[in-house]
Amino acid sequence: MKVVIVGGVAAGASAAARLRRLNEFAEITLIEKGPAISYANCGLPYHVGGVIPDRDNLLVMSAEGFRKRFNVDVRTSCEATAIDRAAKTVTVRNADGSVEALPYDRLLLATGATPIRIPVPGLPDDRVFTLNSLTDMDRLIAAVRGAKSALVIGGGAIGVETAENLAHRGLTVTLVEKAPNILPAMLDPEMATWAEDALRETGVDLRTKRTVASWVDGVATLDDGATVPADLIVMALGVRPNSALAQAAGLTLGPKGHIKVDNFLHTSDPDIFAAGDVAEVDGFAVALAGPANLQGRAFAKGVVKVDEDSDLALPYEPGLACGIVKVGALTAAATGVPEARLKAEKAYTAIYAHPMSHAGYYPGATPIHVKVLMGVAGEILGAQAVGTEGVDKLIDVINASVCDISGCSCLADLNLCYAPPYGSAKSPANMLGMIVENIDNALSSPLTPAQIPEGAFLLDVREPMEVAGGTIPGAVNIPLGDLRDRLGEVPKDRPVVVFCKVGQRGYFAERILVQRGYNVFNLSGGYTTWLAYKKAGLL
Repeated sequence: MKVVIVGGVAAGASAAARLRRLNEFAEITLIEKGPAISYANCGLPYHVGGVIPDRDNLLVMSAEGFRKRFNVDVRTSCEATAIDRAAKTVTVRNADGSVEALPYDRLLLATGATPIRIPVPGLPDDRVFTLNSLTDMDRLIAAVRGAKSALVIGGGAIGVETAENLAHRGLTVTLVEKAPNILPAMLDPEMATWAEDALRETGVDLRTKRTVASWVDGVATLDDGATVPADLIVMALGVRPNSALAQAAGLTLGPKGHIKVDNFLHTSDPDIFAAGDVAEVDGFAVALAGPANLQGRAFAKGVVKVDEDSDLALPYEPGLACGIVKVGALTAAATGVPEARLKAEKAYTAIYAHPMSHAGYYPGATPIHVKVLMGVAGEILGAQAVGTEGVDKLIDVINASVCDISGCSCLADLNLCYAPPYGSAKSPANMLGMIVENIDNALSSPLTPAQIPEGAFLLDVREPMEVAGGTIPGAVNIPLGDLRDRLGEVPKDRPVVVFCKVGQRGYFAERILVQRGYNVFNLSGGYTTWLAYKKAGLL
């Protein structure tokens, strides 16, 4: 069997290595347009910032090492220029300039994606940088050595990481994001407030709801007329799939230019597959290293039989995409989709919680700010978390629970690792599941700050010392411990919205009042969530 793989890095290199382990005798050719076939793309910003000082640490395996270990014909600086589907050949231009047609039985397109660039009036090309490859990284580092200031356009994960690392290098850094908040594909505005504060603490000048209008002599002018220093500009506006080769071959593309594939990664041609950033699997496309590696592995399993009676091929299920990013001293992570996308697609309930990262009595515990988006059947549609520690574990656990048919409530019953330095007897995931379980059993009716009904009686059940630090305007304070003795102060002729700091005491108060005939709602996530909504301009 002759297999040609176009593109290395995550999907392509993973596919070649797995395929060799499954089939010692397949003829495998791996073509990579760049100089390296396997490197840590996600580590690029950290080498720019000097956090990863040694460039060689980003090189997972050299072309020669890969060739020897896996017996693969590795060709770097080699470009695939055309596919002849009838002849089943790929035309390539080798590093020495020679051109040849490589025959294939199976072809994998793992051609990745290219950073998006936008025109900025007055900005010369030699001042514009992206960060998607080792070549991009080397070029940016060379420019940083002679620069004092930088402007990053785009507040996604790459933009945030690059801005923070440029600031770590000592540059004056401005980050401009067109959306109302940074990390808009991961976080909703109220959840992004903590991340934005952490980014500013690194020294980055953050400008949201802004675009760049022009650039002249090291100064950029924004659309509001403000000017910021910008010896160089890094564009971190996302990526476009490199699907020109597939399009020229007549393969079916999705609405955004990705190569459409099924759950077995077949394109519209049964002998051609696609994986990684260039692929759209059953309508799902995401530019992340994790899915790219899994898709490369799935391709290999799909084209190799272990023996005459067994086939490793199983459908690749995209599930919910997971993303995580370091933002200063905090971590932000998410799975699924943010609320902004759900509003136009389906009904859902938003739930907030602010549990501690580990047992509160053990030193160093910090809050994790969590938001879960739950469908009408209790299914997990999305989750977001921001905190100092434990964020990755929480989102991973939630994501892993997506496959449970019982939905969000299954989180309540998970038996997870526990010791005081690492977690709590009731983990954050357990607590979220218990909140959902209470909703499912009609024991609680949560609402968000934006859903507080007009004319509602706002009941703050915190202690007076806490209330002195601020409360929701118009709220009446009755501490939880006094509530049963002061029921006469709570009206029964209008909705009552109870709240505390993070929601737990609010739930206790809700149960006291509901069983006495009151029409009660618990403010999800309490006053902490209300403050985030206010800071994000949602109230």
